[in-house]
Amino acid sequence: MFEPHVGRVFQNRFSTQYRCYSVSMLAGPNDRSDVEKGGKIIMPPSALDQLSRLNITYPMLFKLTNKNSDRMTHCGVLEFVADEGICYLPHWMMQNLLLEEGGLVQVESVNLMVATYSKFQPQSPDFLDITNPKAVLENALRNFACLTKGDVIAINYNEKIYELRVMETKPDKAVSIIECDMNVDFDAPLGYKEPERHMQHPEEPTEEETDPSNYDMDIGFRAFTGSGNRLDGKKKGIEPSPAPLDPSDIKRGIPNYDFKIGRITFIRNSRQHKLSLLSDAINFIAFSGEGQSLRKKGRKP
Repeated sequence: MFEPHVGRVFQNRFSTQYRCYSVSMLAGPNDRSDVEKGGKIIMPPSALDQLSRLNITYPMLFKLTNKNSDRMTHCGVLEFVADEGICYLPHWMMQNLLLEEGGLVQVESVNLMVATYSKFQPQSPDFLDITNPKAVLENALRNFACLTKGDVIAINYNEKIYELRVMETKPDKAVSIIECDMNVDFDAPLGYKEPERHMQHPEEPTEEETDPSNYDMDIGFRAFTGSGNRLDGKKKGIEPSPAPLDPSDIKRGIPNYDFKIGRITFIRNSRQHKLSLLSDAINFIAFSGEGQSLRKKGRKP
């Protein structure tokens, strides 16, 4: 039914061709959706037999090439349970290689350098809705074995598929991410637009020199400034002796009672009077009541 695959060994290198299918075509009662969430493929048992006879460096990493479109990527292997002559790939990997169901793919064993840095570009602004994208990506990359510059990988988060393009990898264009300490960075999502900001430049009043003559006196209540009353009714010695004016009683300007949230106004050298606001304080005079004498005039005991 299928063309027999041909395995070749050149200096301990595994190289062969398989017909590739997506994971949804994998026969069996078990759901293998976990394969779609990572960057590993399923190969036939004969591949494990050939690899075990070679001095292959672990972990096993492979280069996949579509010779018809001259597209290539890299991957790891998850299991060796596929039918002979067939391998199963994640759907996103087949899209990168421009492969259709049953297409031929060249599989070669490779050794890749350990990753130190990678940069990703989300393919949709919806990726910004994730609260902690680095943590989500780190958890998703545990199902991957390697990264290739230019690939568009797919990760599953909250039952939603997010695609990210690998923009840059260091120290090489293809790197291994198994047991590595890798710095991750993000580029602006595809189609993302910066929100427009309308900057308001209110006219600032010119600063003028302060003039003490423009200060408003506090004409409100001041304690012990009224006249007193004696018990014997005499007026001697009850003249008011006001205390000296304290500097804290001098106030500069008048508060802006029309203040609105989000607007700041500066008033300089305001001469407005606040008589209407302080009318109650002006009318009040301390100790202005009538006194009573203990002696009653005109009656003797």
